[in-house]
Amino acid sequence: MKFTLSWLKDHLDTTASLDEILEKLTMIGLEVEEVNNPADKLGVFKIVHVLDAQPHPNADRLQVLKVDTGEGEPLQVVCGAPNARKGLKGVLGKPGDYVPGLDITLAIGKIRDVESYGMMASESELQLSDDHDGIIDLPEDAPIGVPFVEYAGLDDPVIEIGLTPNRPDCASIHGIARDLAAAGLGTLKAKDRPQIAAQGELPFEVKLELGDKPQDCPAFGYRLVRNVKNGPSPKWLQDRLTSIGLRPINILVDITNYMTFDQGRPLHVFDADKVAGDLVVTHHQGEAVEFKGLDDKSYKVEAGTLVIRDDNGVESLAGMLGGEASGCSDETANVIIEAALWDPLMVARTGRKLGVNSDARYRFERGVDPAYLAEGLDVATQMVLDMCGGEPTDARIAGEVPQPEHIIDFPLAEVKRLTGLDVSEAEIKATLTLLGFWVSGNGAVVKVATPSWRPDVHGKSDLVEEVVRIVGLDKLKSEALPRIHPVSEKVLTLGQIRRGKARRALATRGMLEAVTWSFIAKDQAEIFGGGGADLSLANPISSDMSEMRPSLLPGLMSASQRNADRGFADVALFEVGQTFADDSEKGQKMVAAGLRRGTAKLTGAARHWQGNAADVDVFDAKADAEAVLAAIGTPSDRLMVFTDAPSYYHPGRSGALKLGPKNTLAYFGEIHPKVLEQLDIEGPIVAFEVFVDAPPAPKKKATRSKGAMNATNLMPVRRDFAFLVDADVPAEKLLKAAKGADKALIAGVNLFDIYEGQGVPEGQRSLAIDVMLQPIKKTLSDEDIEAVSDKIVKSVAKATGGTLRR
Repeated sequence: MKFTLSWLKDHLDTTASLDEILEKLTMIGLEVEEVNNPADKLGVFKIVHVLDAQPHPNADRLQVLKVDTGEGEPLQVVCGAPNARKGLKGVLGKPGDYVPGLDITLAIGKIRDVESYGMMASESELQLSDDHDGIIDLPEDAPIGVPFVEYAGLDDPVIEIGLTPNRPDCASIHGIARDLAAAGLGTLKAKDRPQIAAQGELPFEVKLELGDKPQDCPAFGYRLVRNVKNGPSPKWLQDRLTSIGLRPINILVDITNYMTFDQGRPLHVFDADKVAGDLVVTHHQGEAVEFKGLDDKSYKVEAGTLVIRDDNGVESLAGMLGGEASGCSDETANVIIEAALWDPLMVARTGRKLGVNSDARYRFERGVDPAYLAEGLDVATQMVLDMCGGEPTDARIAGEVPQPEHIIDFPLAEVKRLTGLDVSEAEIKATLTLLGFWVSGNGAVVKVATPSWRPDVHGKSDLVEEVVRIVGLDKLKSEALPRIHPVSEKVLTLGQIRRGKARRALATRGMLEAVTWSFIAKDQAEIFGGGGADLSLANPISSDMSEMRPSLLPGLMSASQRNADRGFADVALFEVGQTFADDSEKGQKMVAAGLRRGTAKLTGAARHWQGNAADVDVFDAKADAEAVLAAIGTPSDRLMVFTDAPSYYHPGRSGALKLGPKNTLAYFGEIHPKVLEQLDIEGPIVAFEVFVDAPPAPKKKATRSKGAMNATNLMPVRRDFAFLVDADVPAEKLLKAAKGADKALIAGVNLFDIYEGQGVPEGQRSLAIDVMLQPIKKTLSDEDIEAVSDKIVKSVAKATGGTLRR
């Protein structure tokens, strides 16, 4: 939102300096983003008088001027402008002055052997307009030696604020002035509503044919003004629009642009002689049609788009853009002025679909003051009468202007309770009143009615925000939080602690953290178990980001491929974030996922003088998953390996880590080749997914002290066993059975050999394990060892059907 200081002072009676205004704007939530003062770059250019103009001795199109600068001896300037002449009052730039339109700094020059001590400037060279046919030609009474920006009124700072979407009231200069006045920086200037004397009847009407969507246009105000004389706008109006980056067109159009910024009331003017029959506000029906807008662009208007049409067809895109066919020109004699209300969601959807970005759309999709419809129409009409003349008819309103009545019960103590700011009751009431709120009551709880221009205020906390931003958060004193406990307790939740430990564990394993989008394409979501209607975005950023991600792996895989495309093929990436199985709370899971690509193993990647590194495999992914689980406190000795990994993993090179058959903690494995092909990603890639919140929370200890140390000075005993089992029996099952044979004595079981071949029956294999027995109270005798060995053999036989190999 841009405006000039002088334009602001049209609405605000203040003696505050520019710096004070800028500081206060930011303090009340209207953050100043930029201040551009033309005087900063044009202040060096001054008005001069051409005393003499002689032909250049060596060039037919150049003249040698003698100019009076008002500072002593005249200067000699070589000039090629066709309007340069004796007696002209113009604008001079001296050596050392910067010319913004040419992006050069002037110096003493010699042009065709004649020295020149400056440059006579054109409007184009000072970036005042596109006119570069001649130098600036000023009236005879222009004072010599005075800065040009001062004479031309160009020393008016342009202020740009960053307007948040919830403040449509400050999309007008009047609204900004109201906020500043409430903050004590002046007085808001009151302006009377003009009284329009009607002449003649309206020869047409506006019909609202909206079917089951009357909210799309609740009210449409309009009137006809006959016998207007259109043309260029007055200089003051052109300067106002030019200062904020708008191009003056003609009086009628410039008035609507002025009203949009000055009052936040977008309007539109139709050339009444180009309108056939009645105007109808309706949703377009039938086949799509081409619409030529006033911005010289064509738009495809499809069925369902809200438009204003007449017997000729579509004349305007509702709330956004008028049509070229009924636009006003210098020949316009009769004009229809329109001031309507449009549904913000409808305007936003249509504008996004058609790619229309207009000042009207900007305001309507945020919310325009409904109560100002009729008055805004009258103000615009009076401006037309003052500048163009004419004979206005009565104003009519099709539909009904909404009368929102929102009254809030506001406990005045809420200001202190929510913010800690001590504001008196009188100051709270005065602040709200200055902002336009209606306050009634004298007790601890008052009734507050919101003004029609504040659709963002819904409850008492919003009122607290209004009071605090005007009174000033800088008045809030810093106070230390009271110490409740002498010893600090945990600040982070269990989930936050686990996420931090997971990141640290993966980073220490040489993996780089990535942050990918939470949205992916529908085809990718379907591959990874998603793509349901409940997880499709209603308003996606793009077609490639239309679904909530069911897994972190698609984003990580795409990131790895982008790295590979840029020459970094061997990457190890991880991410900790949420995935979405459905739209319920339980469907959201916190996952730590990662992948390794190419040769990106834990020990290093790519070529080395000791030999090339092998490609990553399933065991690299399994080790990463186990490292994360160990870091977040999962009992690793109870982990069980299953083969039921999701279908996007390779069926023979993947697995799942679980605590029991139902509590899945992680998946790991090689990504299925078909999935890589579908995603157009080169492999090999191994990956893992750890469900951070799945492991059970640790039990609270009765004391913070460590448990007793169970150290022993007795030597452990090792025994080897070789079992014949069916080839399809998992080694994990045998290891678990052996370890459970005697939990008191068996300290560890390790698989050290797998053999199939000569001496082993077909369909079976030999699994050799190393069992460590750790005595605690006494040295084991041969009988004790034999007893434990027998238990191991029986336990393995019961669990796997295996027999001891002889």
